[in-house]
This record gives sequence, C-alpha cells and structure tokens, in this order.
Amino acid sequence: MTAPRSDFLRTLQDRGFIHQCTDLDALDARALEGRLTAYIGFDATADSLHVGSLVQIMMLRWLQKTGHRPVALMGGGTTKVGDPSGKDESRQLLTDAQIDANIAGIRTAFDNLLTFGANNVPGPSDAVMVNNADWLDSLKYVELLRDIGPHFTINRMLTFDSVKLRLDREQPLTFLEFNYMILQAYDFMELSRRMDCCLQMGGSDQWGNIVNGIELARRSDQKQLFGLTTPLITTASGAKMGKTAAGAVWLNESRLSHFDYWQFWRNTEDGDVGRFLRLFTDLPLDEIARLEALAGAEINEAKKILAFEATKLCRGEAAAAQAAEAARQTFEEGVSAEGLPTIEVAEAELGGGLPAFELMRRAGLAKSNGEARRLIKGGGARLNDVAIKDEMQSVGLDDLGPEGSLKLSAGKKRHALVKLAG
Repeated sequence: MTAPRSDFLRTLQDRGFIHQCTDLDALDARALEGRLTAYIGFDATADSLHVGSLVQIMMLRWLQKTGHRPVALMGGGTTKVGDPSGKDESRQLLTDAQIDANIAGIRTAFDNLLTFGANNVPGPSDAVMVNNADWLDSLKYVELLRDIGPHFTINRMLTFDSVKLRLDREQPLTFLEFNYMILQAYDFMELSRRMDCCLQMGGSDQWGNIVNGIELARRSDQKQLFGLTTPLITTASGAKMGKTAAGAVWLNESRLSHFDYWQFWRNTEDGDVGRFLRLFTDLPLDEIARLEALAGAEINEAKKILAFEATKLCRGEAAAAQAAEAARQTFEEGVSAEGLPTIEVAEAELGGGLPAFELMRRAGLAKSNGEARRLIKGGGARLNDVAIKDEMQSVGLDDLGPEGSLKLSAGKKRHALVKLAG
C-alpha cells in the first residue's frame, strides 16, 4: 500500500508498530472519515502488566494522541478460561476476588499512559476500561454454543498457532482453554455492538483470535471490522523483550522499583536504542534520529534519555528524575543512593548477624540462597562496594553506614539498600 494518510496509521508505521493488518487501506480510509474506537485485551492473571505488554499499550496511547478512542479490555471473564497463546501448560485458575484485585492493580499503570474521563464520564476521545466479565458471566453456555458455535470449525481452530504449537509439543490443551478463542471473538463482536468498536489490536500471537472476531461479526452482523498486530519485540541479541535474569520487568512500582525500571531501559543493547525510542517514548522522530546516530561513549547518553523518557511515561516524571539521580550517584559518585530498592531488617536479626547469601536473597538480588552462594563464589557480590569473599560472611550492625543503611550489589548494575525496620 501507499503511505498511510491518517495520522494514526502513519504514526504507527513510522514508529515500527505494524506487523499485520487485515485491510490497511480500508482502515486508513475509515480513520480519515472520523474517530475510530479500537481495543486491546489484557488478561488479569497478575496485579501488574509487564514490559512485554507495553508495545500494545503504546498503540492505544498513539491512538488517543491522534484523536481516536482507546478501549482497554480487561479479561475478567476470559481470565477464568486462560489464553493458550504462547503457553506450554494450563494456567492456574483464579477466583473472582483475585481477578478483581489484579484489574485494580493493572489500572494504575494505564492511568499514567492514557487519559480517562473525569469522574468515570468519558469524553469522545477519552480512554475507557471495560471488563468482559460484564457480558461473558451472564451468557447461557448452551445458547452461546447454539448461536455462535456454527461459525467456528474444529478444522480451522486446529490450524491456529495457539493450538497447534501446544499440540506439537505434546502439551495438554484443555477443552476450557480451547474455548478461549470463541470468547475473544465474541468480545470483539460485543464491543462492536456496544461501542461501535471497529478495530482490535494486539501482538502477533493474537492474529488468529483477532481474525476469528472479524469473521464472526461479518457472518453474524454483516459488519466489517479490522485487525492490526505488532511484531514480536525481541532485543538485538534475540532475547524476548521484557525478560531479564531477575524475571519480568513489571510496570507497577509495587512489583518493581523505579530505579530497577529505569535501569532496565538504561541497559538496552546499543542496537536497540533507536527502535526502543520510537516504540516506547513520545520523542519526535527527528530527535530520535539524532540520538540513534550517536556512537561510542555518546550512545550511553542516548540510553539515559531512553531510560528517563520510558520511565516518565510509565511511572511519572518525578519517579524518572529520582531514578536517574539514584543511578548517577551510584555509578558516577559511588555512593549509596536513597532511590535504590530498599528492604528492611529487624535490628535484632542484624544484631545477631545474617549470612551474606541470605541477605542477598532477601534483597531480591538472587532468586534463591543457592543462586546467592554461586554469585558470591563467582566474585559478583559486594557489600558497601567491597567484594564479599565468603558466602558465610556475616553481615551485622557494624556494616551500617552513617546514614543507617548498607548497600548490596550483584554485579555492576544491580543494587539494593538494607535498612533497620521501624
């Protein structure tokens, strides 16, 4: 196709968001006619999303910034089933109370990235958060199968990657999960009917589910809907985006400190800086091109800008500034900074002395005592910037600095403070 004429699709294309679209020319024409309503679905399996979901959230952000209406669909209903896409095994089923608590936690990240209506009264371009439990929970299953089931064939469903890959790996796929794609298709049709939503966006692994919804609306309502997916985001070295040795990079501060979130972006590989600036910040493209051209030591300045801008969007400007200053003090001045992740330990415990490996684990610098021991044996653990030579080294009150804390480090880039409780 020629270059998109609508601000929305042109922005997505220029910034590298578009992987597949069911009919890009028709969608472009629709966007030029007036305001689009588009949605992305998010499972409520945890009380925070992680960086792997951020590229989709940024699409909703650009949708809103170009004058259209974003809908964040919370899978309060489908989370009870479990999306088999990209999974090797069934998810643990959650209670209604757990799902509701997770949705409340996820909402906090969206509040920084999207603009919602005041007092829950949305304007024409204000973001809306809806829960598919509002309609899925009230469905009568036999009636649903009778009305919707004829539009799906087992033959076709077995060809979708979400099903095929699980079967190819000889991993079980429950009948409950097999229904997920039907429910997601029903979501699209329901949002089309309720909110005139014409576009579903998502990651490339959702292509089959999205196409199902488009086909269902065409057959049931004789309506044209659209689907658009993003590419799988991997790092320059081929690693999956948002995964580190320490685990997922969570969007919520309750799961990951501002400092560690900032540091994740600061540690971006050189070859990813320009691409990540386009995907995960609001910086203008000409400024990104200037930063992308930096070489050698200057690339680190571009990484700091990426870290600041990405953290500012997700956590707020104050959090980004705090994390940047903590990093500056830690790495440029070599002092303990208050912005570092902090744990508290009872004075009685520290007074009796704690093994260094246990404190490393408690501080989140190792997943287990065994991993902490290996880190110490390998020379990668430090206490107050001095190498810990013995895994059984005792850490006590004498190790506290004048500010009443001690600093633990795993390698050169992961740090934590330990303070006395109370």
